Amino acid sequence: MYNFYDEDFRKTSTYNNFIRENPNESILNIRTSAANEAIPIDGVRIIVSKDIDNYKVIFYDGITDNSGMINNIILPTPSLDSNDLVVPKAISYDIEAIYEKDNVDRFYKVLMYPGIKVIQNINIVPTLEVVEEVFKYGS
Repeated sequence: MYNFYDEDFRKTSTYNNFIRENPNESILNIRTSAANEAIPIDGVRIIVSKDIDNYKVIFYDGITDNSGMINNIILPTPSLDSNDLVVPKAISYDIEAIYEKDNVDRFYKVLMYPGIKVIQNINIVPTLEVVEEVFKYGS
């Protein structure tokens, strides 16, 4: 396993070949929520990775904020072909969403295109705890 931004990894032929094939960038935003996106879920660990030459390469590892968001994850993408009749090249990345509070571990694939901002919605169904309170009259 490698971190994409690790200096040792950046010296490898795996990194150099990957960057040569994916010289452009795109932006990934993650939004975690419940109740059809009405309730943001914070504290979800997000790992964005890709298997490259039999190595799992981590591009991002972080936690969603109190608005359920992670913004501006910059990911390498292929070159944009100037021929508008050709379907643009894309690259797929793996997203793992871990919500330890409710023991949730979900996996997604996202396609990234050069110069395009992508929003990946992740729906978490939290466990509801019922708290019973006893009220006494006259106290």
